[in-house]
Amino acid sequence: MDEQTPHAPSRREVLRTGAGAAGAGLGLTAAGAGAGTAHAVPGAAPAAVPAPRGATMAGVPFEARSTVRVGIVGFGNRGGSVIGHFLAHSWVRVVAVCDPVREKAERAAARVVAAGQPAPALYANGEEDYANLCARTDLDLVYVATPWDTHFAVARAAMLNGKHVGVECPVAMTIDELWELVDLSERTRRHCMQLENCCYGRNEMRVLRMAHAGKFGELLHGAGAYNHDLRALLFSPTYYEGPWRRLWHTRLRGDLYPNHGFGPVANYMDLNRGDRAVSISSLGTPALGLAEYRKEHVPSGDPSWKETYVGSDRTVSLVRTAKGRVIRLEHDVSTPHPYSRVNSLGGTRGVFEDYPPRIYLEPDHKDDEWGDFSAYAAAFDHWLWKEHANPPGAHGGMDYLMVYRLVQCLQKGLVPDFDVYDAAVWTAPVPLSHASIRAGGAPQEIPDFTRGEWQRARPGVDSVKPA
Repeated sequence: MDEQTPHAPSRREVLRTGAGAAGAGLGLTAAGAGAGTAHAVPGAAPAAVPAPRGATMAGVPFEARSTVRVGIVGFGNRGGSVIGHFLAHSWVRVVAVCDPVREKAERAAARVVAAGQPAPALYANGEEDYANLCARTDLDLVYVATPWDTHFAVARAAMLNGKHVGVECPVAMTIDELWELVDLSERTRRHCMQLENCCYGRNEMRVLRMAHAGKFGELLHGAGAYNHDLRALLFSPTYYEGPWRRLWHTRLRGDLYPNHGFGPVANYMDLNRGDRAVSISSLGTPALGLAEYRKEHVPSGDPSWKETYVGSDRTVSLVRTAKGRVIRLEHDVSTPHPYSRVNSLGGTRGVFEDYPPRIYLEPDHKDDEWGDFSAYAAAFDHWLWKEHANPPGAHGGMDYLMVYRLVQCLQKGLVPDFDVYDAAVWTAPVPLSHASIRAGGAPQEIPDFTRGEWQRARPGVDSVKPA
């Protein structure tokens, strides 16, 4: 299909940072933030849906190409891990790498060369050198693995320069930014995707296919979470590049990282593809865990002692859909507990619950005893897991499959498994859970980022294997 050529961006447009955009129209300050930690934070979503600035991106395929040319921005823990998955495919070339820490960018460039590819261009001249990477004319995709508050700015620069962009979680931090990404994707005809690896987990993909096959009957409820004890990592002087992730606990009280739990359940229920999320109500516990951990493990002279934590130790949110379904989201990185994304789905014929995986379906099971989820592997495992039975890399192989499927869609000219509307919906709980908690749990409207397109059924991650 014909694509509109994006307008040439001005230098001012490309270099505008996410921090600058975040303040637009937002007047709240984080309650209880310590000296030097007050930041503009998001309020409730506007009731009105803004007029579109371009045609929908739902169902729009990539342009087919023989080689997928990638630029990567950010080589901390995430970017340093995922680059290997791009280099694993002969039809992918890593053309450019960017990180303000030159040593990290140089290590990434060395990995590209070691994989047998030409040396990539290196961008390490300050915090905004990503703009020069995005301005290159020999890139198809920009992959973003930077701190959260820069995701919006890099994604914006990529689309304004005519590039598709895949962003790690969350895609942005405010409702205004989410709307701007939607508008930019529609106007530039470039995809902006939240690269949610948990959507490619083996259990998640099996449950998805079972749900679409009607095994759960009519769907009623689901749950997802990011319950992961990160206290030691949040205070580590070396794990993150600076304290950026911990500092978000001084700014927002709500769910800082909903995507891992929300994305898979949204897929089960076909949100934006026949149903949509309409509101979220959130409650949060007191913020005690990080301060208690700091007291026991961090020397008194550490800069973190100047911080006041306001982020709820556990946030619980209820999302309501247009069809009346309910999704429970949880977030907890500040207290001791085993890792869990919860990952459950229930309907009129039964229920699945993960961690550990167990299932109960009629007529397969009886006597109130959980059944063996692995018994459904042969019939319902996604073709990606059948084709790649033991995928390499971290997180059980889901990272590899996420990258493989992305570059496959780019090469073959397929519709991506998810788009900017999914990115916006899966990230909206970040600002809206904060607003709900501040309002005593009052429901907050989740905007219809699709502008009505959600009413049309269409494929998603439950894809057909391409020829």
